Amino acid sequence: MTNPSHQAPHWTLAERAAKMNPSVIREILKVTEKPGIISFAGGLPSSKTFPVAEFEAACAKVLKDDPAGALQYAASEGYGPLRELVAAQLKAQSAAAGVTWNVDPAQVLITTGSQQGLDLVAKILIDKDSKVLVESPTYLGAVMAFTPMEPNVVSVASDAEGIDIADLAAKSADARFLYVLPNFQNPTGRSMTEARRAALSAEAARSGLPIMEDNPYGDLWFDQAPPAPLTARNPEGGIYLGSFSKVLAPGLRMGFIVAPKAVYPKLLQAKQAADLHSPGFNQRLIFEVMQNGFLDRHVPTIRSLYKAQRDAMLEALAKHFPESQGPDSANADSTFTWNTPAGGMFLWARLPAGMNAVDLLPHAVDKGVAFVPGAPFYAGNADARAMRLSFVTPSVEEIHRGVAALAEAIHAQRS
Repeated sequence: MTNPSHQAPHWTLAERAAKMNPSVIREILKVTEKPGIISFAGGLPSSKTFPVAEFEAACAKVLKDDPAGALQYAASEGYGPLRELVAAQLKAQSAAAGVTWNVDPAQVLITTGSQQGLDLVAKILIDKDSKVLVESPTYLGAVMAFTPMEPNVVSVASDAEGIDIADLAAKSADARFLYVLPNFQNPTGRSMTEARRAALSAEAARSGLPIMEDNPYGDLWFDQAPPAPLTARNPEGGIYLGSFSKVLAPGLRMGFIVAPKAVYPKLLQAKQAADLHSPGFNQRLIFEVMQNGFLDRHVPTIRSLYKAQRDAMLEALAKHFPESQGPDSANADSTFTWNTPAGGMFLWARLPAGMNAVDLLPHAVDKGVAFVPGAPFYAGNADARAMRLSFVTPSVEEIHRGVAALAEAIHAQRS
């Protein structure tokens, strides 16, 4: 029986809580949970790529060699040997691309997924109404991480080669930073060219604009490794985010930040306030699995799988939309168009003029296929005709059936 003298608790939410909204994509994906749906919607790596046997062996070794260290509280900066390994790999990758980047392990902060890296940077760099620049379109998860800090998120014009430098120069005054994904971007799959990277680095140096470089997909190239990181060109002017999710396993929730000395201490303090440290056991597992050049052997198998699936999607799209002549063609407005990503997990497509991807989605689901509408990825001036198609989790046979179903839905809506 309720005591009439007791009042119901009155929870007063902080103003910033009102700024937090559920992921638009997660809400959209609920529509796709019907049995039998072929999903091009998720941004999940293929579970076929998870090195299960190697992790099983690493678990046994870690628990045998250092159980107390693995299961105890640990340093907030992260497991020392893993930080050293990250620094060495970034240095080697940059050297292979022709740029010297002497990454100090003391600059490396291990995070609970690269999503935490976005959150930590937002906490230390964004005040209410701060200007933050992003690509058009951009990664929705980053905007979600920035939003509670109440910034003014400004979209910079972008094309197939990356950020538009003239538009960036016009908008960069007083910006706290530019957030950019140069390699096989989520959602578009595009990569920034070397010429555009050089121009962006020069403009950032001229204006004093810090760059926040997010690179979860950079190892997933198909034919040629991408150019050197932006941060490698100006280490004091950049914060670099990396992830182990796409090359090992996302369930371990491991990522890292490489930050200049000017901001590293505050990132560390924000990390300590958030979770003390990322799981030490998981950090040791990743370190053990990565020994003896494992990624040099393992990642090429991921690239091969994803390339075959990308090619299957391109083949299916060409079959079912023979009238399409590419996103830059003169008749692009009247046809269904798409790009050809050189790596990563996503392909970016655009419906004919007069159509809306959000409106199309339930009809596509009725036909047995799902995708993510592109509009939520824009900070401003959303393209209602855009959509993101992920090719890495369905089989080749499912890709062909799914594209056929998508074509049926599009043609039905147009007629």
